[in-house]
Amino acid sequence: MNDDARPDPDVLLAQWRAEEARARRGRLRIYFGASAGVGKTWAMLSAAQRERTSGRDVMVGVVETHGRSETAALLSGLDVLPMRSVNHRGRTLAEFDLDAALARKPAVLLVDELAHTNAPGSRHAKRWQDVEELLAAGIDVWSALNVQHLESLNGTVGAITGVRVHETVPDSVLDEADEVVLVDVTPDELTARLAAGKVYVPHQAERAAQNFFRKGNLIALREIALRRTAEHVEDDVRNWRIEQSGPLGDAGPPAWNTSGAILACVGPDEGAAQTVRTAARLAGQLNVRWHAAYVETPRLQRLDATQRDRVLAVLKLAEGLGAETAVLTGEDIAAALAAQAQRLNCATLVVGRATPATGWARWWPVPPLARRLARDAPGLDIVEVARAESSRRLSNGPVGVRRADSPMEDRPRARWPGYAWAVAISIAVTLLAAPLVGVLELANIVMVFLLGVVGVAMRFGRGPAALSALLNVAAFDFFFVPPRLSFAVGDIQFVLTFAVMLAVGLLVGQLTAGLRFAASVSASRERRAQSLFELTRELSAALESSQVAEIGAAAVQGHFGGRALVLLTDANDRLVMPQDAASGFDASVADWAFRHGQPAGLSTATLAAQPWHYVPLKAPMRVRGVLALEPAQPRWLLIPEQAQQLDTLARQIAIALERVHYVEVAQQAVVEIESERLRNALLGAISHDVRTPLTALIALAESLQTLPEGGEQREAARAIVSQAHQLHALVSNLLDMARLESGIGGGAVNLRRDWQSVEEVVGSAIRAARPALGDLAVRTDLPADLPLVEFDAVLIERVLVNLLENAAKYGAPPIVVSARAPEGTLELSVRDHGPGLPASLKGREQTLFDKFTRGQAESATPGVGLGLAICKAVVSAHGGQIEAANAEAGGAEFTVTLPRRTPPEPVEIPL
Repeated sequence: MNDDARPDPDVLLAQWRAEEARARRGRLRIYFGASAGVGKTWAMLSAAQRERTSGRDVMVGVVETHGRSETAALLSGLDVLPMRSVNHRGRTLAEFDLDAALARKPAVLLVDELAHTNAPGSRHAKRWQDVEELLAAGIDVWSALNVQHLESLNGTVGAITGVRVHETVPDSVLDEADEVVLVDVTPDELTARLAAGKVYVPHQAERAAQNFFRKGNLIALREIALRRTAEHVEDDVRNWRIEQSGPLGDAGPPAWNTSGAILACVGPDEGAAQTVRTAARLAGQLNVRWHAAYVETPRLQRLDATQRDRVLAVLKLAEGLGAETAVLTGEDIAAALAAQAQRLNCATLVVGRATPATGWARWWPVPPLARRLARDAPGLDIVEVARAESSRRLSNGPVGVRRADSPMEDRPRARWPGYAWAVAISIAVTLLAAPLVGVLELANIVMVFLLGVVGVAMRFGRGPAALSALLNVAAFDFFFVPPRLSFAVGDIQFVLTFAVMLAVGLLVGQLTAGLRFAASVSASRERRAQSLFELTRELSAALESSQVAEIGAAAVQGHFGGRALVLLTDANDRLVMPQDAASGFDASVADWAFRHGQPAGLSTATLAAQPWHYVPLKAPMRVRGVLALEPAQPRWLLIPEQAQQLDTLARQIAIALERVHYVEVAQQAVVEIESERLRNALLGAISHDVRTPLTALIALAESLQTLPEGGEQREAARAIVSQAHQLHALVSNLLDMARLESGIGGGAVNLRRDWQSVEEVVGSAIRAARPALGDLAVRTDLPADLPLVEFDAVLIERVLVNLLENAAKYGAPPIVVSARAPEGTLELSVRDHGPGLPASLKGREQTLFDKFTRGQAESATPGVGLGLAICKAVVSAHGGQIEAANAEAGGAEFTVTLPRRTPPEPVEIPL
């Protein structure tokens, strides 16, 4: 077989895990339409009635009938989940009750209006996020969605209809739906419905007909809905073909999609959101991955907080649409984007269309970004996106953070002090150089002015440096060039001096400011790398979970400021909350993040109003705890690099916790192994050392019984013999237990398997146990057609003897030994008619088979609790099981189950 044709084990394992996750997850069905009134809710309720008639558990979570009597009639007979009341600004709002739905857990739950925005204070900001949690709980969900609510089409639909839609759903929700049911009607029929009052009430219908429901709009929306549904069907066909072909299918391996990825270029202007939406739509149509990047230059670094927040909101939107985001730094935006595209293997760049220059900028033309990208990366496809004025505006503020709560460091710094210092330094340089006239040549005095420009550039940046260069040229001309105290120039050569001085000043200021910007970027990267290095170094020396938690919290708090907590789990895998919780910390949110394995709180889509950010500590095996952070600057969590840094720190803490856990498990296992080995060695040594003198003692005691002394001496000799036999049995048990345990642990138990008659082994065991049984009656229930079974007759006889002796000690007659031979196994049982097993052992009967364990801790019956342990060791060596239970009619019953195979056919030997 060709090695190249073999399936990749990692791929097969990933497919198996994906199939297992899909099997546990609920299925999502979306009723998709071009606009309101096409009949999505009616179709969904009609299908729910059919499912209910067939016997399926269908429940209505939330359905919006909009006053339509035909739709409301379809709710008859369906279970409806009560709504949850939410108080908001003095009003009571009825919202979908997510917790009640999870507790009820129906087979199918109807959740209408997928793009609905939940009331403030709800667990999730959007209803589609509630649906995601329902699906994760294994509940099938049916919902309804209009095409204008898709995030990537928001700007397109707004440009067509002129209506700005604020409630949107990420395209990934529709893409990952298991079923998409298109509900379609013609524009004329929809217009007729609107006029008949079947869509909105009359006064709303009249206004809608004049705006959104114009026929041209409906035709365009219908086309978009049909195309979007066709894309989903195409994805289904592609996935089905891949699943059917497989790595070794007859049609060969599935075709790989070799088209390059897409890189969306994000800027501070308002059209960046439409650029991201277009890139997401293109990536979905081409079935490729896509990225979004923002390049921060020294000029863009001086943006005010509003513009910077807009950039972060656009990057957050890109992440919600499935992109990987990054914030780059560099002097040239085009060069940085071209390098990023080459590194990520992106074939297409999506940029926003440049805004026409206005004012004085028209006299200083700058090539648009698309042209500069075409010059720096001629091999890339460049797509320009037009601005969409009717698309929804993104919130500029960080999620969950009010503007009043922002720290002073985030607010724009005043720029005038730098220019004031530039003026002051120019005056100071002029005063310093004035006494040097006549002492130094004018060319040397120029160097003093250039030194002032360099100092201003290093401290205050590019703008103040340019002002300083202009002022220094003017001061040099006015105070030092003849004729002095005049801007007139006596020698034409000084004009060249002024030009060179100004050019050098501006160039030095530009270079110095660039170096200053690069140094600040490098310092930021070094801080991130240093914090990660220090955390890794300190975690490597941690030996306890409490140390890992303390080190991790200190590292996160040192990098992000504010307060940080690392919450660990207890022995029952439950999150342990802090005794003295900090202000704003919510234990329920931390527990939700732990149970669902998803971030929650500040800057997330789940309970975003919380002041704390909760990150689950995901290790390779499972979630080990939760990292809670209240950052000093909440806006940092929206910066991709800082978010990645937090995720990296959390992953390092989780791995360290898992390492400590398995170190503790390994240490405990070593201790248990060594304890067991020492105990077995001790048992073996005692047994061997005691057995020889004990045998001699038994022989001497038996010889005393033959002497002709009186009856008292004979009774004493008989007692000595009895006790010596009991001690001999105890020592034999110890020796057998040590041999079996060491054999099982070392894999060296030598079973002398042979085909045996069950009747003979049972009879031999009863005879061997007769001294312990005395006059107790023993009955057998052995079918005549019992087959031959392959086992070690000596060891199985020992098992039956121990069980019979146990029944004689703790049970009552009659003792019944029975056997059955179902398919593939042999079942031997020993039952007595005594009081049965103690009530304290109910549910943990297997503890009877542990070494040195007895049913009754305090008992006058002799024994140390090794007989049943030997039985379990022997049966386990045969690959079988032994169980104990109370019989239905009273008494205890021990059942031995041994595997068996078909015995060989008898061979006739000719005489």
